[in-house]
Amino acid sequence: MSGVRVLLLSGSERQGSFNKKLAAVAAEAARRAGAEVAPLDLRALALPLYDGDLEKAQGVPAGARALRDALLASDAVLLSTPEYNGFPTPLVINSFDWLSRLQPEDGKPSGLGTTANKPLGMLAASPGLLGGLRSLNYTKQFLSMTFAMLAVPQQFALARANEAFDEHGALKDAKQQAAVENVVNALLRVAGALKTA
Repeated sequence: MSGVRVLLLSGSERQGSFNKKLAAVAAEAARRAGAEVAPLDLRALALPLYDGDLEKAQGVPAGARALRDALLASDAVLLSTPEYNGFPTPLVINSFDWLSRLQPEDGKPSGLGTTANKPLGMLAASPGLLGGLRSLNYTKQFLSMTFAMLAVPQQFALARANEAFDEHGALKDAKQQAAVENVVNALLRVAGALKTA
């Protein structure tokens, strides 16, 4: 969908992350469809573990504002996250927890106002047989309820992710590639429709 700007997030920023690889595959699919893709490294936001005493003493960290501004500049969010013990990663949860603490300021909405009605596409990758599928259900609940994001029904969990990519970072299996593109295209359709409504 031409003209749609997608914010690309990975729930894992470790070196060699399968979810960063899967996010890159999705980003390329979005670009081929005419979207603009803006990656954001959640780890680079340098957000400490959320602590109410820390917030009271020092305020909301600048990284939360950087996340808010990136969300404001986007029409949709594409998130690829592994699962930690069946849940989305602490990196994802903590980033959005800090975002939720931002109040309206300088003509910008609150953190929760920034995410409201923002289309969301979700992917997961894991070496396991479920591919991080369990985390997607909780991620959807987390971001759809409090943050009021509009998760598209299409989602994809990449199983055996340690065997799924070739030496160039592309998916080896055409069906898996098609599944990623299905999520991306659904996200772009929703975002495009909302943008032109």
